Amino acid sequence: MKVTTDNGIVGIGEAGLHGVTDSDDSAVRTFGRYLVGKDPLQIEHHFQFMYRFSHFRGAAVGGAISALDIALWDIAGKHFEAPAYQLMGGKVRDKARVYMHVGGDSVEDLYASAKAAAAEGFTAVRFTPFVETDDQQYYNMRYSAMLSEAVSRVAAVREAVGNDVDLCVEIHRRLGIPEAIQLGREIAEFRPFFYEDPTTPDSNESMAEIARNIPIPIATGERLHTMWEFRELLQQRACSYIRPDVCLAGGLTHSKKIAAVAESFNVGVIPHNPLTPISTAACIQIDACIPNFVLQEYTGEDKPPKSEMVKEPLRLEKGYLEIPDRPGIGVEINDEFFATHEYSPRPINTPLREDGSVADR
Repeated sequence: MKVTTDNGIVGIGEAGLHGVTDSDDSAVRTFGRYLVGKDPLQIEHHFQFMYRFSHFRGAAVGGAISALDIALWDIAGKHFEAPAYQLMGGKVRDKARVYMHVGGDSVEDLYASAKAAAAEGFTAVRFTPFVETDDQQYYNMRYSAMLSEAVSRVAAVREAVGNDVDLCVEIHRRLGIPEAIQLGREIAEFRPFFYEDPTTPDSNESMAEIARNIPIPIATGERLHTMWEFRELLQQRACSYIRPDVCLAGGLTHSKKIAAVAESFNVGVIPHNPLTPISTAACIQIDACIPNFVLQEYTGEDKPPKSEMVKEPLRLEKGYLEIPDRPGIGVEINDEFFATHEYSPRPINTPLREDGSVADR
């Protein structure tokens, strides 16, 4: 989305609500009515106003505020002719290490995908260890078979990349507490860098129970919206890394505060980012200026079609994104791309087990 000022500066942002995206569109327009006529440089004041004007919170509100907050920081950077991170204290690093998504229906395909990512220069790869094909689905497999298949996939990726590439094992909230603990213990020999979202984020207690019973680090937090939620997660020692989504958890304003809360617990930050180059650019502004940044999620924003969404994507080299020195968040929307690509609503779909019950996605 765009915010345009009366002197012609245009700020861009992105909302990170998954699934019910029309809700964010509506929320952005609602907050837009408040912002018209206001000073765009009063970013903290606008954040507080939008966040506190109603008693109702949640993902649609968080996504809309995030998109608008990112756009206001983009405007501020362009106004002062400086990167947004420069206005937030300046950069503490020159580049941000990223991890790349790899995958494949078979163990062989996953092995090849991981091997290719390592050959491209990525020093960390992320994958899910579960089967989900037309013929076989992890949620319909017997307990032992599911665990064995998952372990074999983690083993294949470690074999493919050796010890010079970190493994980020993405569970996607698919396991209950006993399954998550057992799988965590069985893959520990392959030394995962992190074990992401082993169970649903509905209960910090559940996540903490898993963390206490496995010897590998947990990363979680992509569905949380506020620093208070993250503080309570951290107080229970439920993870080793937090994963705030800059496009959901309050934009640059609030994400920097979330990072500071994590820093007080000696916990690192691995920003969630499955979206577009606009989200990546926003993440990089935070990565640049927080001391406890660890790793950045990346999904090939330097290649079409994602790279075509912006006029010039951020520069990737040997598994690192360079911190840009361009004003604002460092990228500009390519209007031609959006003029020729229509919006397609996400289908309402989720996996069903063989007995007809709903499995977690």
